[in-house]
Amino acid sequence: MGTAAWKWFKAGVPVVAMTGFLACGGQPRREVVVYTSVDQVYAEPILKAFEKAEGIKVLAVYDVEAAKSTGLANRLLAEKKSPKADVFWSSEVSQTLRLAENGVLAPFFPPSASDVPPEYRDPKGFWTGMGLRGRILLCNSRRLSPSRMPRSLEALLLPELDGADIGIANPLFGTSSTHMAALYASMAPEKARSFYKELRDKGAKVLDGNSVVRDLVASGDVAVGLTDTDDAQVALDSGAPVEIVYPGDGGSETLYVPNSVAVVSGAPHAEAGRRLCDFLTSAETERKLVSAKFLCASVRNAPRGLKVSWQEVGRNLDLARRDATGIFLR
Repeated sequence: MGTAAWKWFKAGVPVVAMTGFLACGGQPRREVVVYTSVDQVYAEPILKAFEKAEGIKVLAVYDVEAAKSTGLANRLLAEKKSPKADVFWSSEVSQTLRLAENGVLAPFFPPSASDVPPEYRDPKGFWTGMGLRGRILLCNSRRLSPSRMPRSLEALLLPELDGADIGIANPLFGTSSTHMAALYASMAPEKARSFYKELRDKGAKVLDGNSVVRDLVASGDVAVGLTDTDDAQVALDSGAPVEIVYPGDGGSETLYVPNSVAVVSGAPHAEAGRRLCDFLTSAETERKLVSAKFLCASVRNAPRGLKVSWQEVGRNLDLARRDATGIFLR
């Protein structure tokens, strides 16, 4: 038994199911369907590398910026009785937690992820974390001098910063939603709710996605925005006058959100789905996405930041979303 076969045998995947992936001439005989909220520019090279390595055709369904993981999660819920997807690769984790709670995902422990810390994988195997993106403050350096840049989330509420100069993505979607639920989990919900109400009352701009926040900070239309490290990196690489601030002393208040990878329960191509899940959660895939500047760090070597239990984040997600609806869509 070869090295790859032995790895899969230990993971509980029948070795007989691993044969016959390639037809004569090395052409793919099987396919795998992945729903992913990862931007296509980052996800596609990884999926093509999987095709080349495994000989399995990948059919990818991508989401749009405004809805991100939420739209795909709703699709998976709607397809629960007749799944079309094999793998869900999310750029965050809150919707994956929601899917696990609703019985949409199947347990699987990827062999390549045996060194992933327990805090970044589901104890029952319903999802595995891969790579981190930080929730940071992006400041326009022409609008704010270093001494005036907010260094914490609470500093956004200080009177010297006008509300119209603050931008956040809609907390009903994506990492902005995950961040709100994480704050509910890490502090009393009343305190987190008060923070968002104060932002609203101050006149902060609620925008359609983290990339919109980035663009308005880069242009100077807002002075500071709460966004993700990958979006901020795009602004830096373009030469925009921006600076990244990691909230908290030494980044202690910075939330690092993992990508999450899961196999869909009842997947039509289950073996291929497990192979793709194993490929996506490998250290090599992480390294490629860190090099591409999509990820800021590996789950295997996570930086110091806000300590949260993702199970607690999942339990607070519905409450946070209801509050976000009441606060920002009243």
